[in-house]
Amino acid sequence: MDTQVAVLCDYAADYQGKLCVQGAFDTLFTRQFPVVHPTCTLAIRLCLTPEDAGNHKIGISIVDEDGVAIDKERMPIIGDLQVALPEGAAFLTRNLIMNFQGIKFEKAGNYSVDLTLDGETLARTPIRLVQVEGDAPQA
Repeated sequence: MDTQVAVLCDYAADYQGKLCVQGAFDTLFTRQFPVVHPTCTLAIRLCLTPEDAGNHKIGISIVDEDGVAIDKERMPIIGDLQVALPEGAAFLTRNLIMNFQGIKFEKAGNYSVDLTLDGETLARTPIRLVQVEGDAPQA
């Protein structure tokens, strides 16, 4: 299983198998902490091969620099991923889109959105929270 894309963005959609991503970002600026980011999307594109066939558990968690989930009650988010390729297919791709609302960050620093498959890390998407004075740059 290959992660072709794992990105935070403002909006993502699956359009007839095409992954459409708008406003990809990796840094958020704020004047104060804690801060709540109102909404964002995690866009993922996986490339699957016959070796990946079967039932899997996929997990998503937003973690701090120490690997601790920022919302221990709700994370990791676990879902089922069933993989079945058509006969003779060398690969297929699957787009996964996860919308987040009201993500609360307690302090400045480096975070990541971790994607796991059957408990093993598949991808890690970094996000940085920066405290600024005055007018904050647009993320």
